[in-house]
Amino acid sequence: MIETLIAKVFGTKHDREVKRLLPRVEEINELESSMGNLSDEQLRAKTDELKKRLADGETLDDILVEAFAVCREAGKRVLGMRHYDVQLIGGMVLHEGKIAEMKTGEGKTLVATLPVYLNALSGKGVHVVTVNDYLARRDSEWMGKLYGFLGLSVGVIVHDLSDQERREAYNSDITYGTNNEFGFDYLRDNMKFDVGDCVQRNHNYAIVDEVDSILIDEARTPLIISGPSEQSTDKYYKVNRVIPGLERGEIIENPDDTRDRTYTKDYIIEEKHRTAFLTEEGEAKVEKALGIDNINELQNYELKHCVEQALKAHVLYNRDQHYVVKDGQVIIVDEFTGRLMPGRRWSDGLHQAVEAKERVKIERENQTLATITFQNYFRMYDKLSGMTGTADTEAGEFSKIYDLEVVIIPTNRPMQRKEHQDVVYRTEDEKWRNAAKEIKEYQERGQPVLVGTISIEKSEKISKLLKKMGVKHQVLNAKQHEKEARVVAQAGRKGAVTVSTNMAGRGTDILLGGNPEDLAEEHFHKMSQNVADVPEQEYKAALAKFKEETDREHDEVISLGGLHVLGTERHESRRIDNQLRGRAGRQGDPGSSRFYLSLQDDLLRIFGGERVQNLMLKLGMEEDMPIESGLITKRIEAAQKAVEAQNFAARKHLLEYDDVMNKQREAVYGLRKKLLDGETQKDFVVDRIGAVVGSFVEARCPEKAHPDAYEIAELLQDIHNVFGVSVEHLQLDGLDPQGIADEITEYLAKEYEAKERLVGSERLRYYERMVMLQ
Repeated sequence: MIETLIAKVFGTKHDREVKRLLPRVEEINELESSMGNLSDEQLRAKTDELKKRLADGETLDDILVEAFAVCREAGKRVLGMRHYDVQLIGGMVLHEGKIAEMKTGEGKTLVATLPVYLNALSGKGVHVVTVNDYLARRDSEWMGKLYGFLGLSVGVIVHDLSDQERREAYNSDITYGTNNEFGFDYLRDNMKFDVGDCVQRNHNYAIVDEVDSILIDEARTPLIISGPSEQSTDKYYKVNRVIPGLERGEIIENPDDTRDRTYTKDYIIEEKHRTAFLTEEGEAKVEKALGIDNINELQNYELKHCVEQALKAHVLYNRDQHYVVKDGQVIIVDEFTGRLMPGRRWSDGLHQAVEAKERVKIERENQTLATITFQNYFRMYDKLSGMTGTADTEAGEFSKIYDLEVVIIPTNRPMQRKEHQDVVYRTEDEKWRNAAKEIKEYQERGQPVLVGTISIEKSEKISKLLKKMGVKHQVLNAKQHEKEARVVAQAGRKGAVTVSTNMAGRGTDILLGGNPEDLAEEHFHKMSQNVADVPEQEYKAALAKFKEETDREHDEVISLGGLHVLGTERHESRRIDNQLRGRAGRQGDPGSSRFYLSLQDDLLRIFGGERVQNLMLKLGMEEDMPIESGLITKRIEAAQKAVEAQNFAARKHLLEYDDVMNKQREAVYGLRKKLLDGETQKDFVVDRIGAVVGSFVEARCPEKAHPDAYEIAELLQDIHNVFGVSVEHLQLDGLDPQGIADEITEYLAKEYEAKERLVGSERLRYYERMVMLQ
């Protein structure tokens, strides 16, 4: 209540942020006419002028107003796009190292050009991070025209580039790429043996597009570079045959003491925590099937781990939901975006267990050679900022983990989207049947519909129903991700029905009436012509024809109410629901959204608990009769908050583990960098000789032992084994442990100097560097 009152009197935190930046917006606007009077050459020369001002001691903040004005004018000339005032505010928020929440269709890609141009003037490099290769390539080509016009170089990092191509891209003023490519390049650089082979420069400034997807959704998946280990894969086939014979049980709680639990049958699934485990009865069955006495004995540790992973593979991981089988390989489906992730593998033997379950070739288990979480990778940047349509629900996590503030940027035009109440049915079948009926009605009216589903399996389910009813539609899921952008671009055409998983083509706008450029491209593609090879006049004529068609459709679709988004299940995160809703009502267009739910949906079944069930019974439920109630919606949001808190705890837990490893990683990578930069490690080597000798002396000649008990012969053998030098002639009698260590260390140091004189300092330093970089 108090917070609402304060917001009414003083405005929200976001309102105050916007108000603070308005005077600078006015200053930029005042420069617009003078920038417009400059010739192209004069405008381009502004880049060198601004760079010189930085070199003369001015800061990026000092030149911000003029740099933004230059960038805006270049946008008008090169792209035919002018930055609105709210986009200037978004640009300033990004420059300040914050997250700008901007609604879908508000031109995030264009907003990024302002801070990117400004920060690139420093010459230290700017990284623009996107969710996939398609967007990295598209944005670098599209916005690259603006940067190129202003005299800045642009590179793009995508899959399958050579090291030389990567190096060139990183040496550009501005580098576009995916979070995976940036992260893996960092790990690979720290496995190189020559500084000239490294590809990345320093980590100066990064702008992360779809920042919630990259810094939150993908934060539970660390980046891992691995090499094959020697372990056999036979055990996975052996264990896989046992699991299908096990029966699922349940937990029976003692009503008087919730800690007193009884487990029935062979295994239990705890859906809330996404885990499964064997009961005592299940363990006995497995022991009998595998011919062992006790699976919990130490010598059966590996086998037990294998059984646990096989159980998970069978009961928690579903084909066409968590993974697909394609060309004889198990490929993970990203649970947040719905995209396939070729090359990524689950660790700890889980991937092998799924391969055994699906009867495909089991790839050898890998050992980790280098790893880092996205949290620790992105925290290396001197300045980090991000943009998305949905960040405010996770503002706490952005603040705690990344020290990033979220600022909501106002829309350029008022939002017109209608958000209808959720409708809830008793069963899934009722929900699907009625959702399909509503989709058919919308299509008959001519209003385009985007249908959101949470998995491939569900998208195929609704697709079958729509086919039966004769509803023409497009399906967009991980199996068709190649045509993603094109399908999404046309989802706003009259009467279009698009069924989509989470991926929903983030980064591609749904234009009401359709996208004429894409239609023209498709037209020439059908005629087996590449757009780049089509004569300019012919392309312009085709584009004009399609523009006329889409403009006409645009007006018709608006009169029908714009795009309707129909969600078929609430996601675990409110943010993903908001992303789906945000596809409708872009840039002040009309639009609407509604979620169709059932009591059998995972979220309500697992996390809604009895309170939702009881509430439904009180409200009264009949077959095919939905309930629309604000109370139900509140209960669902409470369930989502609980899941979000659980997922945040999991990510925080992962980060706490990685933070420990990060200290070691920083120390090791710091030493590697010194070696690669050619810093001599002679003192370090001498120091290590002393440390190794000291550890041997401590083991063979303990401080408190009597001199007669010293194992001198064994000590001399240890030294010979490690250093390849005989020290048997040294007089060690009568010396205490410290004296023995000093005597041996001094002799080895002399031998080291002699070796250096023999082979030469330069060659010895090279050998040392190679050995230490291994």
